[in-house]
Amino acid sequence: MLYDLNIAWTPSTPAADLERTLKTSLALGYSVVALNYHLQPPISAAQSTTCAIPDPSTLPFAQSLIAAPSTTSSSSSSSSSSRTNAAGAATANGKLRAVLRRVTVSTADKAANYRLPTLAAAYDVLALRPTTEDAFNAACTGTGAAADAVSLISLDLAAHLGFHFRPKPCMAAVARGVRFEVCYAQGVGASGAADPRARSLFIGHLAGLVRATRGRGIVVSSEARSALDLRAPADVVNLLAVWGLGPERGAEALGVNPRAVVMNEGLKRSGFRGVVDVVQSAVAPPGQNMKAAAADGRENKKEEGGREKAANGETKSAQQNGGKQGTKRKVVEDGADGTDANGDAKPLSKRQAKKLRRAQQQQQQQNNTIEKKVAS
Repeated sequence: MLYDLNIAWTPSTPAADLERTLKTSLALGYSVVALNYHLQPPISAAQSTTCAIPDPSTLPFAQSLIAAPSTTSSSSSSSSSSRTNAAGAATANGKLRAVLRRVTVSTADKAANYRLPTLAAAYDVLALRPTTEDAFNAACTGTGAAADAVSLISLDLAAHLGFHFRPKPCMAAVARGVRFEVCYAQGVGASGAADPRARSLFIGHLAGLVRATRGRGIVVSSEARSALDLRAPADVVNLLAVWGLGPERGAEALGVNPRAVVMNEGLKRSGFRGVVDVVQSAVAPPGQNMKAAAADGRENKKEEGGREKAANGETKSAQQNGGKQGTKRKVVEDGADGTDANGDAKPLSKRQAKKLRRAQQQQQQQNNTIEKKVAS
């Protein structure tokens, strides 16, 4: 299943252009896409609690492009159902499996992200786009304010960053489960193709990122502002191979790694440290309330416990009696004259046979000595 976690969206995006972009994504083979809203700091309290992107199920073209959310989950929130769809199979009935809502926050100060946990609860995916080296290192190592709420670091590789990607912070981010997003439209899209300087910066920064991460933990998205900026998955993998990322890593950047981001974001919102989740509760039988069902269950457990104790007691007594009887039978059956109960000779053990041979040898030596004395 292929992911594109960055379809650019603004409040002024026409519905017809968005529909055309999503149709192109579906035709190219993508199953899960995310509408990305870029947010500039400072973040107000109203922005941190309200999702600016409308619910994808309410869009005019949702019925023809987006698969219906699964009803098997007990969670009623739209974001949880979207994440459940994203973790499922590929396209269903020629439709997108899920359309997620994502927000990307640009940051230059590592101490200005205190509203990120509240903002993460309003969207399906939260990404951070650092513009300075301090903010980048803080996002990688998780030392900034609310840095643990971020699972995706988006990079503007077509801009002059002012710092180099060093292996230590990059590998620390990969070890923490944080992924780096590379948007290919910055280098090959309509805007990137028109600016040779931006394409040169994009290729150089991408090579440095691949070198620092050894090709691990990279997520490839489009950041497409129109349908013309989208590329087929095979073309993206081949293009990344030319720029230094192997085909295997390129395939992971379109499937395995973005899926890990989506699942990680879902666990953060539906559980506590990945161990608490909402599950479907038991339903009482018809005509019986929950208290009566609980009382019947306790009585059944007591009866089963009594039967188990009785069976264990009988087993222990049988084992004890069997051991004593076996000892007595052995004493009775073994005769004092070295014969068994039928009167037949018992077979000698190895030790007894050895003693018998030694005694026979000593007797033979004594007989030989006596014969020599008599002869002399």
